[in-house]
Amino acid sequence: MKPELLSVLRMLNERLSTTHVNWALTGSTSFALQGLPFEPSDIDIQTDEQGAYAIEQLFRDHVQEKVRFSSNGSIRSHFGELQINGIRVEIMGNIEKRIHHKWEKQPNLDDIKRFVMIDDIRIPVLSLEYEEKAYRALGRIEKADLIAQYLAAKND
Repeated sequence: MKPELLSVLRMLNERLSTTHVNWALTGSTSFALQGLPFEPSDIDIQTDEQGAYAIEQLFRDHVQEKVRFSSNGSIRSHFGELQINGIRVEIMGNIEKRIHHKWEKQPNLDDIKRFVMIDDIRIPVLSLEYEEKAYRALGRIEKADLIAQYLAAKND
């Protein structure tokens, strides 16, 4: 993992660990931390609505795009973006996915997150089992299959 990415993860973890924000990494950084062959270039954080605005405030000197409710038709959330030491950090609060013409609410993060250690940092990540199902539901089959293959090989 790139040293600058690791440095940003450390900063995020240090600041967020002093709050009550419930958060977890998702996407390529989460996958890489859990052993998948990804070279992440950004960080994606999933949280609830209040958490998204709290993260924005904690990192107000790094806001690239203010948190606001937005939708692309298949996903909607309280979305914002930070830029920390050249690394893009996307914030997604209370994410909902449109599956079969119906908006599915984000599950309770405590039910789908796990913790991984990198260096001396304990980082919350969304479980690969959850991610595989979420990607499949969104029609991102190639990535879902990659996660499923990794999990199958890991369990052998």
